[in-house]
Amino acid sequence: MPSGCGMNKSLRYALGALRIGLGVYFLYAGVSKIMDPSWSAAGYLNAAKTFPGLFQWFALPANIGWVNFLNEWGLTLIGVALVTGIAVRWTSKAAIALMVLYYLPILDFPYVGERAWLVDDHIIFIAAFLVLLFFQGEQSWSLERFAPKFLRDK
Repeated sequence: MPSGCGMNKSLRYALGALRIGLGVYFLYAGVSKIMDPSWSAAGYLNAAKTFPGLFQWFALPANIGWVNFLNEWGLTLIGVALVTGIAVRWTSKAAIALMVLYYLPILDFPYVGERAWLVDDHIIFIAAFLVLLFFQGEQSWSLERFAPKFLRDK
């Protein structure tokens, strides 16, 4: 929705709170992986139920280093971007792609993990990022106006 459409202040604050809350969550997820030298995505990837060949390829010793690096720093940078409100549209697209990559390995259609049927937390995150993607211009508490032009969504 274009920013000139007159969205009320309460909704702008709610979108700002959603963005910052997701940002803190993703920032913590990334930093906690960076700080844990024993963390690896290999176990998650090797247990893939959907497209096991693809995800097991990511877990090969030749690949797991860059996969772990992209995972750790991707989560961290998504968190930083969301907390600051900079490049939220680009960040939302990247986060949606990441959530799809997290969702597919545990999808054993129609079950997702042990306790979900089609919809799990990854799908909820995707829905939240779609909200941020489409309503990004209406958020509160953003530092985007201070960012270099190439980082701005507008």
